[in-house]
Amino acid sequence: MKSPVAFFLLLTTALAPSIAAPAPTTQTTAPRPNIVFILSDDHGWADVGWHSTEIKTPHLDRLAASGAKLEQFYVQPVCSPTRAAFLTGRYPMRHGLQVGVVRPWSQYGLPLEERTLPQMLKAAGYSTAITGKWHLGHFDPAYLPTRRGFEHQYGHYNGNIDYYTHERDGGFDWHRDDRVNHDEGYSTHLIAREAVRLIQEKPADQPLFLYVPFNAVHAPHQVPEQYKKSYAALPEPRRTYAGMVAAEDEAVGQIVAALEAKGLRQNTLIVWSSDNGGPSPGRVTSNGPLRAGKGTLYEGGVRVCAFATWDGHIKPGSTVDAPLHMVDWYPTLAHLAGASLEQKLPLDGRDAWSSIAEGAPSPHEAILLNTTPTSGAIRMGDWKLVLNGSANDSEDAENPTPSATKKSKKKKSAEDSVELFNLAQDPYEKNNLAATQRSKVAELRARYATFAAQAVTPKVQPRDPSFQVPKIWGEKN
Repeated sequence: MKSPVAFFLLLTTALAPSIAAPAPTTQTTAPRPNIVFILSDDHGWADVGWHSTEIKTPHLDRLAASGAKLEQFYVQPVCSPTRAAFLTGRYPMRHGLQVGVVRPWSQYGLPLEERTLPQMLKAAGYSTAITGKWHLGHFDPAYLPTRRGFEHQYGHYNGNIDYYTHERDGGFDWHRDDRVNHDEGYSTHLIAREAVRLIQEKPADQPLFLYVPFNAVHAPHQVPEQYKKSYAALPEPRRTYAGMVAAEDEAVGQIVAALEAKGLRQNTLIVWSSDNGGPSPGRVTSNGPLRAGKGTLYEGGVRVCAFATWDGHIKPGSTVDAPLHMVDWYPTLAHLAGASLEQKLPLDGRDAWSSIAEGAPSPHEAILLNTTPTSGAIRMGDWKLVLNGSANDSEDAENPTPSATKKSKKKKSAEDSVELFNLAQDPYEKNNLAATQRSKVAELRARYATFAAQAVTPKVQPRDPSFQVPKIWGEKN
């Protein structure tokens, strides 16, 4: 294994992304839209204009109103697993990424045998680019975005970076095409600026897949003062967080304006979603009436604000109440792009286009919300089963405390707590029906056990206390 310093010497001098675009693998009459997929980080369910009036999101509101609001859209409890689900169409328990997040210099990432969404779309003739947060491994060049199907990369590899210095733990983390980059400025502005550039320079003969995973509105809570002026009545840190939402909303508006200026809006599918529920609900974020928040298996942790819009293809002002999951975007986008789904590893995602565009029921009989060695949850129809929902193995590992990484003396199991909710009657998970609906518990547990038996061992491990974080995650002069 190369040392971190040796790796970045290689990265900054010899590594160059492959940008050859192969011919499409299938002949198709698919509409082949441009695809702009925008992922917000730690966005509270109620922190959008169509769910609450406290924080203003005019650009997001207009986009959501122009298409379909996805009101029962599920993701993973924390950052990296959701990204893995999106890019593979497979539940993170198949990657070993079902617990925590990929932290700086972790000796793992999204497994290399996984076929990624940009690889699939690139094979179908798309131009592919990512601008923003990767968060799926960077310890070896093979795990970097330009080796996983993206022709162009801009942004950072890890989470929790400083919005201005682009540092974390004393290490510098900002790159273009996987080489260190010294662009200065607020990261939300830089990510949007790069997205606009990529749209402006889009090849005329290729559809574009542009993935824009903002690090906004994740901690640390930082924003230029002008974005906070409208929220003087809010206490900190929510006031700064509200300003961060405003800055991201403005950035999304800039991306849409670039599409319109280029004449691409009519043939572009725009998707926006949070990667998990809002953390510290009530103090920083708001998940409205949903129970709990980030890092949990309750609705406030795994059900997020999201929408999809595409002029002429998705009905304006529509609402999709069918339960869907982030894994569904992989086969759905393959359908729209005319891409081949032939691959070695089976998908968990289902083509959800008829649900989104035509109001059809969910393509799922069951949605796995997560399974770990100590906890898990599954939804089937209106019913949701939560096993050991208080376990902390889904907590954010961005900055773990000793108590979060210390092994418990008493190993918890899913037997410790069983909760059953009817979400149609009790969407806020207040009434545990496990004691009175034993047959329903047994039904969901049996289906859950089938998933759990297929899970691989989680890769997450507490960092060795002797590990020294490299001062420079690249050649910083």
